[in-house]
Amino acid sequence: MIEVSGLEKTFGRRTVVKNVTFTVEQGEVFGLLGPNGAGKTTTLRMLSTSMRPTRGTARVAGYDVVRESEQVRARLGVLPTDPGLYGRLTAAENLRFYGRLCGLGGAELERRIDELLEWLGLADFKNERTEHFSKGMRQKVALARAVLHAPQVLILDEPTAGLDVLAARSIIEFIRQSKASGRSVLFSSHYLLEADRVCDRVAIIVNGEICTMGTPAEVCREVGVDNLEDAFAYWVETLGASESGGRRAGSKEAGSRVV
Repeated sequence: MIEVSGLEKTFGRRTVVKNVTFTVEQGEVFGLLGPNGAGKTTTLRMLSTSMRPTRGTARVAGYDVVRESEQVRARLGVLPTDPGLYGRLTAAENLRFYGRLCGLGGAELERRIDELLEWLGLADFKNERTEHFSKGMRQKVALARAVLHAPQVLILDEPTAGLDVLAARSIIEFIRQSKASGRSVLFSSHYLLEADRVCDRVAIIVNGEICTMGTPAEVCREVGVDNLEDAFAYWVETLGASESGGRRAGSKEAGSRVV
C-alpha cells in the first residue's frame, strides 16, 4: 500500500532525508523510529503530499505522491503532530466540515460521525467545542477526522505524544482496530515499548537514513540485544546522533522515549 524508493529531501545544502526505501503492506502496522531531527516527520510529510520530494519516488495505494496527489489524498488519512481543529467548533462540527470537504454529506455523514465518536468514547462530547477538550480528546477527534472518509492507508505522526497513559492506550487500540479492518498504518512514535507491542515491522532512521528495518525481533537480533530500546540506542550511538539536550537516545536517563 505504501512503496518508497530512494526518497530524499534537501533544504539548501542540507539533505535531511537520504535515500529512504521501504514498503508497508496492506493491513500492516509499520513504525518509523528515530531521534529528534532524524527525518521522520519530513518523510511522513512527503508521503502525505504536503511536501514535495527532492529525489526518489513514493506511491500510496498505487498512486504517485507527486503526479497523482489528489488520488493519494482521497485514499489517505493523516494525523499531523498538530491536530489542527477549529476550537470554536464542536467535535461534530469539525468532522462535518471536513467530511463535506471530502465530498461526504447527508445522513451517511451524520451516521459516520456518530459511529466514530462512539468508537472513540466521545459520544457524550459530540456537541461541545473542542477548545475545551483535553489534548487526548482533541487527538481522538483528529483521528476520527483521519478515518472519516474510510481511507485505505493511515499516516500518523507521533499520535501519542504528550498523552496520558489511558489516552495513549486508546490510540494504540485505535491502531490495532485499524489494522484489523485491513488498513495499512505508518506511524512514528515517542515510545519504543509502544512500537514493540503494536508494530509488525519497524525502521530506525538516524541522520536522515534508515539504518535497520524488520520485525522488532529481527531488529533486536541483528545487534544482539533483547529489546527495541537497546537496539535503538545501539544505532543512535553508533551513528553519532543524540537527543536534544545532549543525552543519548535510549540511555538510562532518556528512558524509552524516542522523538
